[in-house]
Amino acid sequence: MKNNKMLSEVIKKIDYTYKNDPVFCNKNGKRMPSKSAVIEIIDELKEVVFPGYFDEIAPKSDEYYIGNKINRVYEKLKAEIKAAFEYTCDDCDTTERAEKICNDFFARLPEIQQLMLYDIEAGFNGDPAAKTKDDIIYSYPGLFAIFVYRIAHPLYLADVPLIARIMTEHAHSRTGIDINSGAEIGKYFFIDHGTGVVVGETTIIGDNVKIYQGVTLGALSTRDGQKLAGVKRHPTIEDGVTIYSGATILGGETVIGKNAIIGGNCFITHSVPANSTITEKPSELIMKFKKNKKDWDYWEI
Repeated sequence: MKNNKMLSEVIKKIDYTYKNDPVFCNKNGKRMPSKSAVIEIIDELKEVVFPGYFDEIAPKSDEYYIGNKINRVYEKLKAEIKAAFEYTCDDCDTTERAEKICNDFFARLPEIQQLMLYDIEAGFNGDPAAKTKDDIIYSYPGLFAIFVYRIAHPLYLADVPLIARIMTEHAHSRTGIDINSGAEIGKYFFIDHGTGVVVGETTIIGDNVKIYQGVTLGALSTRDGQKLAGVKRHPTIEDGVTIYSGATILGGETVIGKNAIIGGNCFITHSVPANSTITEKPSELIMKFKKNKKDWDYWEI
């Protein structure tokens, strides 16, 4: 009986919160886009862009297979876009709007596939450990994160940020690579190893850029919160730049010039000229060797 009374009080308090704080309560019973459906869309688009790699049975490369797959994922994506608009808009023609965005998205799919070919080329040319391009497509987490970004970015631009966010956060959870769908990323982009990489919403990345694990392309400060929405607060990385592991580059006015090399663990908040090499001053390394049971020798390196 005591437990029943306690649970009754808990239920009343939670119900009170539902009724008095809209954050905790779904909008008039409307459904949000389904995360599981969005993840299915990612997987099916991956099969369209890379036929034969992720299907249980390698398909024949013909229009029937492609058409069947695209028609199915088209309907799924349209339904989730429609749900996203219905959740936030009471008077919109959500069906027509969702259909237009779907049409625009699939019209861009050949371009996305071409961009992925450039990214695969960059990955293969940039990693001597890769034996074939198949390795890059099938197993590299960096390429998967880039692929998800490339399909999420058009949805971000079409003002469907929630679905774009679900996509990139799925890639983030799978790979440890966090690329915001609002970033602008050029051709031949390669992320080596990848874990811990962060690319902020207003980052601009040119062509032939290579970054390693633990790199952050972030904002100087977000203390002003929503006042900074839409403001350029992340850096610009120009063509041909290489950024080594653990480097942090912050600020919307920070520009890393063409063909610059940023060394590991550098912390950068100011622009860097083209063709420059930035490295951190090495810290003191002390090695200890035991000469006998009591005494130690020290070398400073």
